[in-house]
Amino acid sequence: MQVTETLAEGLKREYKVVLAAQDLASRVDSQLADIQSKARINGFRPGKVPVAHLKRLYGRSIMAEVVQEAVNEANRKIIEDNNLKLAGAPKIELPEDADELKEAFDAKSDFAYKVAVELLPKFEIGSFDTIEIERLVADIPEEDVDTAVKNIAERNRPYTPKEGEGAAEKGDKVTVDFIGTIDDEAFEGGSATDIDLVLGSGSFIPGFEDQVEGMKVGETRKISVTFPETYAEPKLAGKPAQFSVTVKAIAAPGELKIDDEFAKSLGFEDLAKMREAARTAFEREEEAISRRKWKRELLDALDQKFTFELPSSLVDQEFDLIWRQAEAERKAEGRSFEDDGTTEEAERAEYRAIAERRVRLGLVLAEIGEKAAIKVSDEEVNQALYLRARNFPGRERQFVEYYRKNPELMNEIRGPIFEEKVVDHILTQTKLTDRHVSKDELRQAVEASEKEEERPISAA
Repeated sequence: MQVTETLAEGLKREYKVVLAAQDLASRVDSQLADIQSKARINGFRPGKVPVAHLKRLYGRSIMAEVVQEAVNEANRKIIEDNNLKLAGAPKIELPEDADELKEAFDAKSDFAYKVAVELLPKFEIGSFDTIEIERLVADIPEEDVDTAVKNIAERNRPYTPKEGEGAAEKGDKVTVDFIGTIDDEAFEGGSATDIDLVLGSGSFIPGFEDQVEGMKVGETRKISVTFPETYAEPKLAGKPAQFSVTVKAIAAPGELKIDDEFAKSLGFEDLAKMREAARTAFEREEEAISRRKWKRELLDALDQKFTFELPSSLVDQEFDLIWRQAEAERKAEGRSFEDDGTTEEAERAEYRAIAERRVRLGLVLAEIGEKAAIKVSDEEVNQALYLRARNFPGRERQFVEYYRKNPELMNEIRGPIFEEKVVDHILTQTKLTDRHVSKDELRQAVEASEKEEERPISAA
């Protein structure tokens, strides 16, 4: 095997590889000899099939395997001898001349071909002590904790069945059946049985609960409502509908004491621990919102800090992915470039810049993570996998098994976990300051930040 470097330009390398005909023929003969000892072919005694006959039968397929194995060996040799870190798989360019290729496959001449590879860039990580990050911390007022505890209590309020002919009042829990129609035709999702509804809770379409008030057990009433313009199901948004509602049971709200005993009934040690859990839930929610802002600022700082040549193959792959997604969204929404006040050329340039940013940041985060020996455990991946599986109730096991059988899908789960751990690692080395704000101020700051970066495809 002879390997000669023919191009070294930026991140691109090309090599000419020559596999000696004698070596290829020797490998083929070795495999034929192994087949001869095992072959069972009609007309020949076991182990006595002439090699020439075997070569006529299997020679071409064996040579193809031998060549593939030799090519793989050459690729490994190129990578190991030159200590290369590749951005993608090597690209093999075979001879275009059919006669030349046939001669090589018949082991009558050396087999020469070209290999092109693209390298990952080398760059110094350096320190991050010049990066300044302000982390907004939302203070949780006691009133919010009070409200959260009251809401939990309200959801667990006891109800006592109403006796006699009592009518449903605001605050009562009614059990109803209903059938919904639009233009006298039933619609999907418009009918249900044995549904519990607390009147005045605002759980149903505006106007529905108000019209149930005054109904008695066993009574059926026609109710007319209009779906909100912002209703989640577009087919129903803004449309008037009628519901035939039957009340099957009415229960009056019982007394509810928010004390240690109530907290214990929900599994807490006492009311103080219940309030602590409610506060922690608020804090986690606000931390996640704050993280969106400071993480983007950190990535922006990293994008500005590092400048190096990018592997064109990785940028092309990322651009194609972004462009296909943007094209699909544009087609689905029936928009043109003119509608967006731009041109295809301008859009391609902008998305190319986004692709370059993603590739650059991906390489930077990967290098930082490698240098810091950051790992993602199987347990962390499994936890994230099970969390995703919860979105498919009844099919959790099939979801988990499908992902575990597909390494690429498992990497899709592992990748974001790795990124978050690297981001947290970098944050500890920056000039970090915390600024306490209200929840409203936090949301306004995050919205303003994201509005400035607003694009159909996120650059993060």
